Amino acid sequence: MSTSTPHPAGTTTRTAVVVGHGMVGHRFVEALRSRDTESTWKVVVLAEEAEAAYDRVGLSSYVGAWNRSALALPGNTYAGDDLVELRLGTRAERIDRAARTVTTSGGDAIAYDALVLATGSHSFVPPVPGHDSQGCFVYRTLDDLDGIRAAAESAAERARAEGRTANGLVVGGGLLGLEAANALRLLGLTPHVVEFAPRLMPLQVDDGGGAVLQRLIGGLGVQVHTGAGTSSIEAEPDGRLAVELSDGTALLTDLVVFSAGVRPSDALARDAGLAVGERGGVTTDTACRTSDENIWAVGEVAAVEGRCYGLVAPGYTMAEVVADRLLGGEATFPGADLSTKLKLLGVDVASFGDAMATTPGALEILHTDAVKGTYAKVVVSDDARTLLGGILVGDASAYTTLKAYVGREVPGDPGALVSPAGVELGAGALPDEAVICSCNHVTKGSICGAIADGACDVAALKGCTNAGTTCGGCLPTVKRLLVDSGVELSKALCEHFEQSRAELFEIVASTGIRTFSGLLARYGWGMGCEVCKPTVASILASTSSDHVLDGEQAALQDSNDHFLANIQKNGTYSVVPRMPGGEVTAEQLIVIGEVAKDFGLYLKVTGGQRIDLFGARVEQLPAIWRRLVDAGMESGQAYGKSLRTVKSCVGSSWCRYGVQDSVGMAVELEHRYRGLRSPHKLKLGVSGCARECAEARGKDVGVIATDKGWNLYVCGNGGQTPAHAQLLASDLDDETLVRYADRFLMFYVRTADRLQRTAPWLDSLEGGLDHLKAVVCDDSLGIADDLEAAMGRHVDGYRDEWQAVLDDPEKVARFVSFVNAPEEADPTVVFDESGPRKVPVLLGLPTTRTND
Repeated sequence: MSTSTPHPAGTTTRTAVVVGHGMVGHRFVEALRSRDTESTWKVVVLAEEAEAAYDRVGLSSYVGAWNRSALALPGNTYAGDDLVELRLGTRAERIDRAARTVTTSGGDAIAYDALVLATGSHSFVPPVPGHDSQGCFVYRTLDDLDGIRAAAESAAERARAEGRTANGLVVGGGLLGLEAANALRLLGLTPHVVEFAPRLMPLQVDDGGGAVLQRLIGGLGVQVHTGAGTSSIEAEPDGRLAVELSDGTALLTDLVVFSAGVRPSDALARDAGLAVGERGGVTTDTACRTSDENIWAVGEVAAVEGRCYGLVAPGYTMAEVVADRLLGGEATFPGADLSTKLKLLGVDVASFGDAMATTPGALEILHTDAVKGTYAKVVVSDDARTLLGGILVGDASAYTTLKAYVGREVPGDPGALVSPAGVELGAGALPDEAVICSCNHVTKGSICGAIADGACDVAALKGCTNAGTTCGGCLPTVKRLLVDSGVELSKALCEHFEQSRAELFEIVASTGIRTFSGLLARYGWGMGCEVCKPTVASILASTSSDHVLDGEQAALQDSNDHFLANIQKNGTYSVVPRMPGGEVTAEQLIVIGEVAKDFGLYLKVTGGQRIDLFGARVEQLPAIWRRLVDAGMESGQAYGKSLRTVKSCVGSSWCRYGVQDSVGMAVELEHRYRGLRSPHKLKLGVSGCARECAEARGKDVGVIATDKGWNLYVCGNGGQTPAHAQLLASDLDDETLVRYADRFLMFYVRTADRLQRTAPWLDSLEGGLDHLKAVVCDDSLGIADDLEAAMGRHVDGYRDEWQAVLDDPEKVARFVSFVNAPEEADPTVVFDESGPRKVPVLLGLPTTRTND
């Protein structure tokens, strides 16, 4: 029974019923409506969720912002389109193939001429005893995340009341499992990840890549258990869950999130008698037609010629195929590119082509850098000429270009593709048919054609080609093609803000906006990302004296700022108390030694005239800070993009060559600029004479004493591209020196790009040093008073970040490690002549493996 109604133009309108309104279902509706110029089809969409189609690929960005509308796909309500009827919160209960009707959860029978199944998949929950206990969740929908959030907040509150830490466990170490772990971490829980396979992300990376990934993930405070299954889950009287792993490990956790894979949601099709695959999914041919000629299947529920695809890009292709078929075309599913590029907990992971080298005769070329935490592998043909695939962990910047070369001859030595000193493949050398955006199957030719037609920025290219509109992994190559075409790129901070960092700084300063969500709602879009969140957090900190862990600020910080300490390679933290000018009292040295002894910490004198204490667990940090603060010390902020040190020689106080009190000036400058958040870290130096023992000309601000006063040098940087500081002004008195330093630092803070040190900032500054001198010394822009006033507000509002945490029980409660952590020093961290060394312990017995 089909409903066919006369169309005013004389044609007949048929009805297509779409079951499911995820990303693929929405893409089908868009494709059909955009191509159906004669309006021959009416579409009825049955959406089981109460939310219209949203970006499920970006599901994890919902955590922290909790703004559902920001994830909504464009046009997902079909407002103004009379030929699309969207029924939210409506489940399809039964298909009557003979009558060609779908019965809904509301009891309606909807007739169809074509039925498109886009029911997607559902989370697989292993049949573990206790898997249905209260406190167990899956990670699949916005409602799931809301449930996890409520449970996490309740668990954290309960843990604080009981004087313990809160913990979460994720079953599954694949893509979604690691995203779930990050969500738990952002919610204030210490996550454990249990993966049955011997490595994380076993479908995307090999053993080598998995080892690097596990080291990077573990270094972020996530406890990883590989090669172990979940044997049982049992509710405890205190509301927690006792989880036993197959290797005998017992864990106590406040909640469990299952992310152990997905299964096609094919129950509706099975009940209707449609053919299904051996491993699930509705069987279709390459036209995406099921065993019933009037029923089609797309997305994760479709088993095209017996194979299901769990990525959005193949689903989009299927949607396009079915739309074409319903309008009389002959499109077929061409297969799928299963390449993936992800950023998990801030760690880049990518795999493409024949990543596991299954092609006969394939050769693998590897490069691992344990210090940088990177792993790169390319797979080439047996004659070492054709690129077949690869894996990138830690740095996936070359992903899009390398992926586009799969199946093509590599110019030059293929080993150079993974060598640190190797060559970078240029996107310009790719043929026009090379696919740049695999999600939407956009070729280089399409992008270059759009540029030639006037699309002169990334937003315009996304609008006319769809490149970069799904996962965004191809955007670096899209931008490169723009540059190669002679187009000047926008200075937008990221995809969520069209303004530069400097422009956002001025917006925040002038509007008084004090939250990321408020700034995003008014001047940006989407949910934010790992670029704009910490950048805005830095701007907010630079324009007020609010604590970096106040309110939603805490969720914006990276790992170091989140815990006000530097995370180390073994997952512990280092603590650096401030020592202005390198001065420290005997009593303070004694306290530092006692703290190191009592907590089993490793001591190291730094190059910046401080003492670093290594090996602290996160829950020990407040107790360590309390001891140091009580001794008159404060945070040295070695974890922040802020002032690190003001290095000093002993100057005229002790040295027979000293002509000025360099120690006194260093102490004054450090007290003045401590806590100043900036685009990158800042280092200062003060030398008491021209012999330059403080190496001031290698610092962002360098001060060198003269017989008449002080010479002021600026924009010196160390690191991989050392730059000497350049002379800004000579023979300054104390007051003028500080005034000029105020102006310089605040001008840099306001105008530099994110993560831009002072040396490259000066290089990019129009007019260079001459312009900087005019602004700072001559007030050529008329902003000197404003810059000095801004610095004055910073000085007046400064408060030690450690002390602020200690004074706030809610902040102290965030410093948690795993729930059954011992109170004494970590017995698995030992120190010898080589420094700190992590020795894993399993069930109390030492093993022969180390984590170094």
